[in-house]
Amino acid sequence: MDSKYTFEICSGSLESALNAQQAGAQRVELCSALSLGGITPSYGLIEQARRRLKIDINVLIRPRHGDFLYESEEVAVMISDIQTCAKIGVNGVVIGALDPYGNVDMDSCRAMVAVAKHLGLSVTFHRAIDRARDIFSALEDVISLGVDRVLTSGGKPSALEGLENLARMNSIAAGRTIIMPGAGVNAGNIKEILTVSGAGEIHFSGSENYDSPMIYREGVSFTPEILGGDFTRTESSVEKIKAAIAAAG
Repeated sequence: MDSKYTFEICSGSLESALNAQQAGAQRVELCSALSLGGITPSYGLIEQARRRLKIDINVLIRPRHGDFLYESEEVAVMISDIQTCAKIGVNGVVIGALDPYGNVDMDSCRAMVAVAKHLGLSVTFHRAIDRARDIFSALEDVISLGVDRVLTSGGKPSALEGLENLARMNSIAAGRTIIMPGAGVNAGNIKEILTVSGAGEIHFSGSENYDSPMIYREGVSFTPEILGGDFTRTESSVEKIKAAIAAAG
């Protein structure tokens, strides 16, 4: 499917990644535990995705949920994850870290970017930037790191709410990095987000909830109902992704 835009699908499983490819996306961001904001997926998932997908694969490098303040041991884990991703043959990694005051952790991020670039991987700075003390100052810091793109909602809960900031960020970036809107993107708002922000890439999941095929449902529950319970599965929908791509024009 030819388009002037690049569509990246946030995929929390192999099925979602395959659905993204079928729907016409050019890239997936592979991760796990989307209900917790996403963490690094298993290497079995990364390896199988690389075998099955012809489109680009970027992998989220995030060792745990919660804040983006990482100890040196956690940074070492992330660097090891980056190295393993390169061995598997993915196209890029998605990183980010903040200091205790809400600024970009330049030392940790510089170390991760250096390893990724040395291994030939593209680098996306993730939505840690949306938790920064000053998103515009943080953007300049991130650009100085040499990342290829920044995934952001403009510091707001959704890209639609952050449109004004996204447009300003794109103006500030001025081609030095790609500003890629994400969060709450769907067929109903994708055109407005792309048009107003001036972005050429956009990130969304196109997700849909499905009932589990499990028949026996007694016993201990391991998933809180607020996260959908044990018998709800969430996957990227071919139909929803296609609808959003078509709406983008």
